[in-house]
Amino acid sequence: MQKYGKGTQAVQGGYRPENAQPRQVPIVQSTTFKFDNSEFMGKLFDLEQSGYFYTRLANPTNDAVANKIAVLENGAAAMLTSSGQAANFFAIFNIANAGDHIVASNSIYGGTFNLFGVTMKKMGIDFTFIDVNATEEEIQAAFRPNTKAVFGETIANPGLSVFDIEKFAKVAHANGVPLIVDNTFATPINCRPLDWGADIVTHSTTKYIDGHGVSVGGAIVDAGRFDWMAHADKFPGLTTPDESYHGVTYAEKFGLEGAFITKCTAQLMRDFGCIQSPQNAFYINLGLESLHVRMPRHCENGLQVAKFLLQHPAVESVRYPNLQGDPYYELAQKYLPNGSCGVVSFRIQGGREAAEIFMNSLNLIAIETHVADARSCCLHPASTTHRQLSDAELNAAGIYPNLIRLSCGLEDAKDLMDDIQQALDAALSGINHAY
Repeated sequence: MQKYGKGTQAVQGGYRPENAQPRQVPIVQSTTFKFDNSEFMGKLFDLEQSGYFYTRLANPTNDAVANKIAVLENGAAAMLTSSGQAANFFAIFNIANAGDHIVASNSIYGGTFNLFGVTMKKMGIDFTFIDVNATEEEIQAAFRPNTKAVFGETIANPGLSVFDIEKFAKVAHANGVPLIVDNTFATPINCRPLDWGADIVTHSTTKYIDGHGVSVGGAIVDAGRFDWMAHADKFPGLTTPDESYHGVTYAEKFGLEGAFITKCTAQLMRDFGCIQSPQNAFYINLGLESLHVRMPRHCENGLQVAKFLLQHPAVESVRYPNLQGDPYYELAQKYLPNGSCGVVSFRIQGGREAAEIFMNSLNLIAIETHVADARSCCLHPASTTHRQLSDAELNAAGIYPNLIRLSCGLEDAKDLMDDIQQALDAALSGINHAY
């Protein structure tokens, strides 16, 4: 499918039915598979034969959808996970053990930051978080002899900074480690990090890939280019025999294109079981089929709303990568020339109180913890996801008391702006009335 455009890949990639087979990807809702003899099943366990024997490891529905995402990302192999958090955990834990170290951007989703900085730290893996705008020299200074990877997000959630993929890839490769990029907000429609030098891509498919708020999931895509054997001492899990799986050496047996995902499936999915259900994979595939049509509309609405907010007297500041004057505009032009996403962050005049009045005055736009949905939704982090922090702590973290995160859906832009206008009017009126 690589010779076709992204739209064709989104619709037909990953699954090609043969004569008299189902046109749509079948939902193989079965935990197990039947065999005529033990010999064939034994070959599956030995990784000598391709096929399925237990859905915790792999399932035909999941594989079809994973293959489509691999095609869209221009990758060699992919797998689905139960969530985006599971995808990021697997991507790191597949190559890092207790005593190892990872360099990560500090401008990443709060849940991922906590996963890395708290939970995985308890497992003995140390993370150094560096400024997303760090120079090559500053990135290099964060490296240690036991560093195993570099991690960042194409578009940060909710800060909307743009990750300079080529710069971070250059430093990562100079140190013999892969670059892992979470591409959730951009999707492969707007950016393919693997084409810019990244080695592994992750997704929360819960967001734009699903796009309809019906299915939690994640994905990992491997470019199939990183030479694990060339850095064998750094990655013994891939370059030495795995005694928990018949002594297989993944990098030797499956080569550049298959080693990472095979180990991640045979070892981590086997032991942690963070599999996506075939039913959820089916829903995700439906979202993928319209992804190339939906993303331009999300971006169109996001840009229109960002421009509207920028001119409004009740708005203190606006962040949107494709907005001229944004700190990441130039990087967005490089990596995201056709649009970034539908998420806009802005700060409202009047502080926390005005932000809360604004949120409570919305009619069309819903208050949700979700983002990247067909329906527009909005979140005030200071009173929800970050409500445990004081105003001083919020300011220090860049999650200001008056910050609003708005995810523009697929509605008419005018209707969204009208709803925002009346909510801003209500916020100003409420503040003025209070004084």
